[in-house]
Amino acid sequence: MAKKNEICFKVFRFDPDKDRKPYFQKFQVPFVRKDLTVLEGLFYIQEKLDNSLTFRSSCRTAVCGSCAMHIDGGYRLACNTLVSSLKGNKVTIRPLGHLDIIKDLFVDLEPFWEKYEFIKPYLISKTPPSGHERLQTRSERAKLDGLIDCILCGCCYSSCMVTLTNDDYLGPAALLWANRFYVDSRDDAGDERLGIVNVENGVWRCHTIFNCQQSCPKDLNPASCISNLKMKLI
Repeated sequence: MAKKNEICFKVFRFDPDKDRKPYFQKFQVPFVRKDLTVLEGLFYIQEKLDNSLTFRSSCRTAVCGSCAMHIDGGYRLACNTLVSSLKGNKVTIRPLGHLDIIKDLFVDLEPFWEKYEFIKPYLISKTPPSGHERLQTRSERAKLDGLIDCILCGCCYSSCMVTLTNDDYLGPAALLWANRFYVDSRDDAGDERLGIVNVENGVWRCHTIFNCQQSCPKDLNPASCISNLKMKLI
């Protein structure tokens, strides 16, 4: 039972080299600051209670996406999720879904990155730049607003019901980036990009459930990007 000045962290644990099956372990974390984040709680556990706990983190400022995980029923970034914003005195933490578990909250993101690489996430230009720059008007640049804010955390990928049942589906993050480069006025590979996503496990596999939009910590809308690519293909 957690004390008044403590919060109970119920953490998913699994070491494939030692454990027969996953389990949850409870830890009591001091709750003396209202701005305590879930990530700080995990660091407290790792440093004070159990140094075998494994998870990803890096920037701690909601920029890198490394600390994405399933927290109290939703996919979030542990670094900017305040314990005080969650209900009750217990925090349940699971790893990202639909990905193999390496250890505890640390998952294998290789399939995620392979699909990101597949859509060619870089500008493809077939014409020389004007001077040393590829210029855009303000209206052309405005089309990229929001799209360039994706931090590739994997929350949308793990919340997507299609990636759950289809390992080959490109997923919402990769398709959002495909749309991001398709609408970029500096890119000359529009037809090529449409061809990349116009495959069996590309845009047509999306069922428009909107889990990706609801789970995005940056309030982006991958489903809208996928719909835009579908319309361009039609």
